[in-house]
Amino acid sequence: MEIDPTAHVSQDARIIPSVRGSRIVIGPRTQIYEFVVIKAVGGAGDIVIGEECYINPHTTLYSGNGIRMGRLVLVGPGCMIVPANHAISRLDTPIRQQGFMPSRGGVIIEDDVWLGANTTVLDGTYIESGAVIAAGSVVSGRITGRAVWGGNPCQMIRPRTEN
Repeated sequence: MEIDPTAHVSQDARIIPSVRGSRIVIGPRTQIYEFVVIKAVGGAGDIVIGEECYINPHTTLYSGNGIRMGRLVLVGPGCMIVPANHAISRLDTPIRQQGFMPSRGGVIIEDDVWLGANTTVLDGTYIESGAVIAAGSVVSGRITGRAVWGGNPCQMIRPRTEN
């Protein structure tokens, strides 16, 4: 685990390190607020949070197949970033015992992205710089930058333009 000395992690946040060697990296001037859970689970991916990110209360990040956040990412309260999927194909074995499906590529969030409150980001998601994701959205696949997206499934609502 690597936490930059200029980062702030609330004493009420929970960071559960990996038993498989996954890294958790929190970049300079990043703020991790109370009741955030960052947990290495469900794969061998790393969680790398860039500079000046804000992870608001009641957000959960699971390492799964990996999470990479760029700079200046805002994560609203109650978000879930889950780059893993349980295997479900066998009917003779409880789901809990089937392990995980192959990776769809983890989660990549470029610079200057805002995830609205209660957004869920799934394995295989790539969010480009400047994207805004509306509250309550379920995100998968490629999200183009400099646009507002929302819904379930997440769809482009409109481009972001200068005032």
